[in-house]
Amino acid sequence: MTRESKGCKELFNEVIDAGLCTLCGACTGSCPYLVYYKGRIALLDNCTRIDEAQCYQYCPRTYIDMNGISQKVFGTQYGDNEIGTTTEEVLIVRSTDASVTEKAQYGGVVTTLLSLALGERLIEGALLTKTSDDKTPSPFLAQTAEDALQCAGSSYMACPILVRYNQIPKGNNSKLGIVAMPCQVLAVAKMKKDPPENRVSIGNVKLVIGLFCTWALSPNKFYQFLKENLALSEVKKFDIPPPPANRFEVFTASGKTSFPLEQIREFVMPTCAYCLDMTSEFADISVGSVEGTEGWNTVIIRTDAGADLMEKAKKRGKLQVDKLPSANLAHLKEAAQLKKKRALKEIVKRSGDEKNLLYISLSQNLAKKLLS
Repeated sequence: MTRESKGCKELFNEVIDAGLCTLCGACTGSCPYLVYYKGRIALLDNCTRIDEAQCYQYCPRTYIDMNGISQKVFGTQYGDNEIGTTTEEVLIVRSTDASVTEKAQYGGVVTTLLSLALGERLIEGALLTKTSDDKTPSPFLAQTAEDALQCAGSSYMACPILVRYNQIPKGNNSKLGIVAMPCQVLAVAKMKKDPPENRVSIGNVKLVIGLFCTWALSPNKFYQFLKENLALSEVKKFDIPPPPANRFEVFTASGKTSFPLEQIREFVMPTCAYCLDMTSEFADISVGSVEGTEGWNTVIIRTDAGADLMEKAKKRGKLQVDKLPSANLAHLKEAAQLKKKRALKEIVKRSGDEKNLLYISLSQNLAKKLLS
């Protein structure tokens, strides 16, 4: 597949109308034609800015030069490691701040790292997902540790956080952090490789914390389900415990309500079936849960920026850190590889040709390995 100059029309034909949109938000925010509306990307009018269009270019479901992106982010070609080309360290980590762990999803690592980075002005703002009192997720620019704490926890719904990045004025020089899902991290990596011309400089982004992700839920459809089954203003937290729990849990002040995970899977975004990345492979630091160990995060350090921030957090006593047990690492790799294999087979099923991997470029050897 060769890269072509394409725009809004092709974005709708190949991605949005094809059911492949991830709702990352990379195409909206600064565009007068494309907007995020009720859980989808909507076209307000026919685009007349063909020469300026970059909506297609940064979409994580259009052509991805995996080697080119890996070379830009890590200085090496994309490899066959199950959890990403670069993994300097894989750790088990939790926050030492009880006010964070009380509100956070697992070990509170993301909130703790952001609070430190904001407090020491390593970054001056962080693009996050904030869930409102009625449990609607929306993009948010956190500028203080208190702001970051308000965003702790997960709604499990897709949220177009890159809309907020695109809304930042082009001349703004503030140092930014982004906490994102793998598809959003991929869009940011595409921007790093080929910087946008009409948006704030991607060089302002000094820290990318990627989250582990198996799938995300459709915000519009799942929100409606929640609204019909719960008093959303009373909900304190959502959680999907590691296997074999197989349930979606909702915590309120009066107790806990559980739904079978199979019932929740009905709301998974269709595009997630075509995603190869479970661990946000192009982030500076990737963070997920630890299977079988409550209250801790798995952390993959990938870049010098990630390593420096982790080291600062350890020196200041913000984090408790240990090596991830080998059995957990083996299981993490197995799960990540399974996602790659499953997604690539879905891609080939859709294209009808093992040589046509739609949007993704992989070496022949890696593609053959994943399809075996």
